[in-house]
Amino acid sequence: MWLYKLWVSVRNSLWLVPVLFVLGGVALALVTITIDRRFDYSLIPTSVVGGPEAAIATLSVVATSMISMAALVLTITMVVVQLAMGQFSPRIVQRLLRDKPSQSAIGLFVATFAFAVVALHEVTSNGDGTGHVPGTAVLTAFVLVVISIAILIIYVHHIGQSLRVSSLVELVGEQTRKLLDEIYPDDGEEIPDDGRQLLRAPQSGVVTVIGYQHLVDEATKAGCVLELLPALGEFVPAGAPLFQVHGEPVDLDERKVNEAVVLGLERTLDRDAAYGLRMLVDIAQRSLADSPLQDPTTAVQAIDRLHDCLRQIARRPLSDGLYRDASGEIRLMEPVMDWDAYVHLAFDEIRIAGATSPQVSRRLTAALSDLVDVALPDRAPPLERQLILLGETIRESVARAGDVEVALAADRQGLGVAAGEGERRP
Repeated sequence: MWLYKLWVSVRNSLWLVPVLFVLGGVALALVTITIDRRFDYSLIPTSVVGGPEAAIATLSVVATSMISMAALVLTITMVVVQLAMGQFSPRIVQRLLRDKPSQSAIGLFVATFAFAVVALHEVTSNGDGTGHVPGTAVLTAFVLVVISIAILIIYVHHIGQSLRVSSLVELVGEQTRKLLDEIYPDDGEEIPDDGRQLLRAPQSGVVTVIGYQHLVDEATKAGCVLELLPALGEFVPAGAPLFQVHGEPVDLDERKVNEAVVLGLERTLDRDAAYGLRMLVDIAQRSLADSPLQDPTTAVQAIDRLHDCLRQIARRPLSDGLYRDASGEIRLMEPVMDWDAYVHLAFDEIRIAGATSPQVSRRLTAALSDLVDVALPDRAPPLERQLILLGETIRESVARAGDVEVALAADRQGLGVAAGEGERRP
C-alpha cells in the first residue's frame, strides 16, 4: 500500500517529468561529448560552431536563457493554477499540476540548461584562439534552442486554450471517463433501439460542424433519409443517438455519416448563430448579477447587439431544417432554431434578470417595440408577448406607479434622450 501511495504522490507531482528530462539532457551531453572526443573534436569544424571563446559564449547564453524560460513557464503555470482555483474550483489544482505539456515544457528547458552546462565544461581555450571545441555538443545545443523556442510558442497557445471553461471541464471529464472504464470494464447490456434505426455517437462532444452536402450525398446513395437528432450546438454523450435512419438503406456507410458531424469541446461561431446570441445574453446576465460589480450599461450594450441581430433576420426566411437531393427529394432533416426560439433566447433571461433596472427595461422595451414594427406579421406575437411579460415583471417588482411608467418607457439609450422628452416645450 505504501508503494501505491508513493506512486500516486509522484504521479501527481510537478517535478517528476522535469527531473527525467534533466537526466536525459545530461545523458545527451555526455553522448555528444563522447562522439567529439572519439573524433578528436574534428567532426564539426570550427568554421561552423566557432572557436573556444565563441563556444563558451554560446553555451553560456543558452544556459542563461533556458533557465529564464523555465522560470517563465513555471510562473505561468502557477498563475493558471491560481486563476483556476479562484474562478472554477480549488479541487482542480491536482489535475492542472499533472498537465503533461506544462511539465514537458519545463523539462525541455531545464534539460537544455543542463546540457549546456555539461557541454560548457568540455570547452577548453589556450587563450590564443585555439583549444578543444565539442562541435557536436555545440551544434546540438543550437538544435535544442530552436526546439525550445517552438515549444514555448506551443505552450503559450496550450495554456491559453487550457484556461477556457470547456477545456477544464473536459480535462476532468475525460479523466473521470477513463477511470470509470477501469473500474467498470463491462459495457453491460446494449441500449434498445425501440425498433428505430439509430446511428450512435462514437464519442462525446458538442455538435460544431455539420457536413450537409456530404450527408445528403450519403443518404442519396443509400436510398434513405437521415434525421440528425441533436441540434447544432448541442452536447452529445458518447453512445447517444446521433442519427435516425428512415427508409430501407442499402449499404449506408455509417463511418462516413458519423464523420460528417464534428464533435468538439464547445460551441463555435463558425455556423452556430444562436451561440453568438448566447454569448451576448451571458454578458448581459453577468453584468446584472447581484454583486458590487453590477453594470447595467454593459447589459444595455449587449441588448444593442441583440436588437441588431434579430432585426437583421426579422424579415428573412429561416431554415426549415430540410435538405434535398438534386431531384428535390428530402434526404436530411435536422432540428433548427425558429423565430420564437431566437426571441426567447435573446430576451427571456435578460428580461427576468434586468427587471429592477430601469435602464435595462427601457432598452428592452425600445428593442422589442422596434422589432414588432419591423418583423413579418406572423413573427410579431412572440415579441408582443415579451412586452407583456416585461410589463408584468416590472409591476411586480416596482411599487410606485410613476416608477413603473418610467421603467416601461422605450429608450434606445436606456436612460438617455428619451428620458427628457416629457419636459420639452415648444
